[in-house]
Amino acid sequence: MRIEIYTDGACSGNPGRGGYGIVMRVPEKNYQKTFSKGFRKTTNNRMELLAVIVALEKLKSADNDIHIFTDSKYVSDAINQNWISGWVKRGWKNVKNPDLWKRMIPLYNTYQPKFHWIKGHAGHFENELCDKLAVAAAAGTNLEIDINFENPENGGLFKI
Repeated sequence: MRIEIYTDGACSGNPGRGGYGIVMRVPEKNYQKTFSKGFRKTTNNRMELLAVIVALEKLKSADNDIHIFTDSKYVSDAINQNWISGWVKRGWKNVKNPDLWKRMIPLYNTYQPKFHWIKGHAGHFENELCDKLAVAAAAGTNLEIDINFENPENGGLFKI
């Protein structure tokens, strides 16, 4: 079965309040579901990557044809240009967001998704919907803490 996953991340300030939006779709079953979450301090690239991770974590079976559509060159090129292999070989030296990439690798190995880059803010319906979800999540209340970003004792950058 083909599963289409559309993702986007947003940040107001970089770093700043951020959020992600996800649209998951199974065309042959006419099924669609959306997800979003906001964080009080993070970066746009973290939200772009976290959206993909969260979507893959929601999958229940590796027996599907997974297609991920993202407007993030950071995420799509890391996979499609195989940057990750070099990062692993270099022991994650000078790599941003290693906590998230390390979380992503086993998901990628399990589900073997195909990544497709799409131009953002270009009228693509699902990408626009993901953007609206991400922006609304970032602007919401009860924002979560991106622990690995905020807290140095957890490997993050900022102390609050």
